[in-house]
Amino acid sequence: MRLLDARSPKVHTESDVTQYLYCVLRCREPRTFDTLGIGERGDIVHTINVGDLAVAASNSPLPRYDNTRRNMMAHMRVLDEVMTEYTVLPIRFDCVAPSPKTVREQLLKARHKELSALLDQMEGRIEMGLKAFWYEDIVFQEIVQKNPTIRRMRDGLAGRSLEETYYDRIRLGELVEAELKARRGRDAETILERLRPLAEKTQVNPTIADHMVLNAALLIARTREQEFNAAVRSLDSDIGGRLLIKSVGPVAPYNFVNVSMRWAT
Repeated sequence: MRLLDARSPKVHTESDVTQYLYCVLRCREPRTFDTLGIGERGDIVHTINVGDLAVAASNSPLPRYDNTRRNMMAHMRVLDEVMTEYTVLPIRFDCVAPSPKTVREQLLKARHKELSALLDQMEGRIEMGLKAFWYEDIVFQEIVQKNPTIRRMRDGLAGRSLEETYYDRIRLGELVEAELKARRGRDAETILERLRPLAEKTQVNPTIADHMVLNAALLIARTREQEFNAAVRSLDSDIGGRLLIKSVGPVAPYNFVNVSMRWAT
């Protein structure tokens, strides 16, 4: 557990100003954190407490925030610190409340039962991100070697002009795309069937690049983190020659719970 330096504690005096919210946690006593808040103003990250629940927040210089890399990283850095000590429920990026009182009344009190149940579900659990990418030269070589139709069409383009082969190239591209789609499904399932037994929940998200095979998040018990990392290393040893596998975590469970609010005026 990381403790604040007792020689120079951060002191936060609550004021009736807009609050940027990061996450919900169980915490009875008001406290502050080392990481500074979003907005590059040096705002102290503090808790807004009601009973056994709290929200990690900071005074907000703006009414809303664009999802720039700088802002997103500021949001995530706060969660990274808080989750080293607490189970957290991430709050959706760009959640700004009119005042601490609003947070207490409309979130912590009004949704106490719901938030407590979600914290119970996330207790002792972490999210691990997993991404896999083909080495493009290797996968295209596999396709040409194993698909005679694609191989014949590719060979048939040699020595012919772009104008002459225009429609053949379109057709070849369609065949390659279909083959990649089929392979993506098979390769993704090969990876997931090795890791699913370690996870309580799995979220498969859309791939965001042509050479991306898998973009997934797995919710696992914190006590199984080393076992999960060992399984990823074993997987990389088996298929790493044709796939780059990246594991990221532990992180807050963004893919499995995300608190959002619309404040009543």
